[in-house]
Amino acid sequence: MCEQDTFESDRQDFERRGLVTRRQFGILVGAGVAMMLPRVANAATVTESEVNVTTPDGSADAYFVHPSNGAAPGVLIWPDIFGLRPAFRQMGKRLAESGYAVLVVNPFYRTHKAPTAEAGTETPIQSLIPLAKSLTEATTMTDAKALLAWLDSQPSVAKDRKIGTQGYCMGGPMAFRTAAAVPERVGAVATFHGGGLVTDQPNSPHLVAARSKAQFLIAIAANDDARSPNDKVTLIDTFAKAGLPAEIEVYEGAAHGWCPPDTAVYNEPQAEKAWARLLVLYGKAL
Repeated sequence: MCEQDTFESDRQDFERRGLVTRRQFGILVGAGVAMMLPRVANAATVTESEVNVTTPDGSADAYFVHPSNGAAPGVLIWPDIFGLRPAFRQMGKRLAESGYAVLVVNPFYRTHKAPTAEAGTETPIQSLIPLAKSLTEATTMTDAKALLAWLDSQPSVAKDRKIGTQGYCMGGPMAFRTAAAVPERVGAVATFHGGGLVTDQPNSPHLVAARSKAQFLIAIAANDDARSPNDKVTLIDTFAKAGLPAEIEVYEGAAHGWCPPDTAVYNEPQAEKAWARLLVLYGKAL
């Protein structure tokens, strides 16, 4: 009964704030989604809000959550192709409870306010491809500068600490490019099942990231590694030549998309391992 009451309370809250429809929430729960992430030990009390960040191309809707007292290192989260949704709000809140001021952005704001996937992670990928294709290297770089500047304008963000950024799936390359867009501010970059980190183009995300000054955590799904086994070698060589610390690991048994708790391939043990490594990275780099 307790869990049922919690789900109903969450549904009413998300629906009231226009963050999810009854149908979307029903799909998540009906699919057996683990919407409750493990609790944070000694969790900080946090303040959360829906915000809009002015960019050169408009107004980006986003979720901002931070410890209620004091200033904390800032973190920018780029979600996967399913966009800004309850699962990513929970992930952002959990990170804030660990001592960070977290901005989770809707990368598709030019086209559509969040939620951008009608049926959450049950939305057919093909229907979301046009949204993904609307984003370019240029839009990521301009957005990154605007979003980090917004973070730095917040009293809850520590100006004397570096900023971190993390990305999931398509958000992986965006996190890489963020580090290059504002190299003096970004101290840490994490990608989880990032898609397209290595290409044969001169502006490949891995080459752009090598121009940054950050430390890296690159968590690779086992099935992604099976498809592109040379990518990890390229990443290791690239960051070593650039003199940038990088932890690059294939997560055995984890399928692409294993970290967000609302995906069909969510792998809690491996997701928790990746989360623990993220906190280690931020603890030493921010």
